[in-house]
Amino acid sequence: MDGKFISFEGPEGSGKTSVIMAVEQYLTNKGYDILTTREPGGIKIAEDIRNIILNKENIAMDMHAEALLFAASRSQHFHQKIVPALQEGKIIICDRFIDSSLAYQGYARGLGIDEVYAINQFGIGNTLPMLTIFIDVPPKVGLERVFSKRDKVDRLDLETLAFHERVYEGYMLLADKFPHRIKKVDGTSSIEQVTEETIKIIETIL
Repeated sequence: MDGKFISFEGPEGSGKTSVIMAVEQYLTNKGYDILTTREPGGIKIAEDIRNIILNKENIAMDMHAEALLFAASRSQHFHQKIVPALQEGKIIICDRFIDSSLAYQGYARGLGIDEVYAINQFGIGNTLPMLTIFIDVPPKVGLERVFSKRDKVDRLDLETLAFHERVYEGYMLLADKFPHRIKKVDGTSSIEQVTEETIKIIETIL
């Protein structure tokens, strides 16, 4: 595969989606062939699964089922959209990928990082992003942003602060485990500063 695969991660309200839009515009202006996508979702089947996962009415969802639904959505998205784009030499910018499952379901839900990685590995093999940008924002700050700015919140937004703090701890563990791949950017700075720092990191692999 000749393309480059970059993922963005962060707690709820980290601002990563805004940063992704700015980075996409910058790289497009530079002449790069960019494909921007998201998880869960990115294609119809995966978006349908997303709607099930994030529906606020699905409060009875078992955490094992939740992890498997994320993995199923990811597998479809990966094979139908990401792999062809990599083969075409595109730069893929993905809003969340496997690290989200490892932090949310593996660590915060207590299912085990290795166990959640294993069910995802069945769906995507050993493919990981070559670079993961983690927009680092304290969970409390992120949630305050979510509830002050978003018109709609989803099932995961409504989890307790303690849950979101565990998600953050999970991300910190992953960043320590994969320092060559996961690069932290201070998300409490202005969007312009976060974007500038992110672009500097991305340009080291281009």
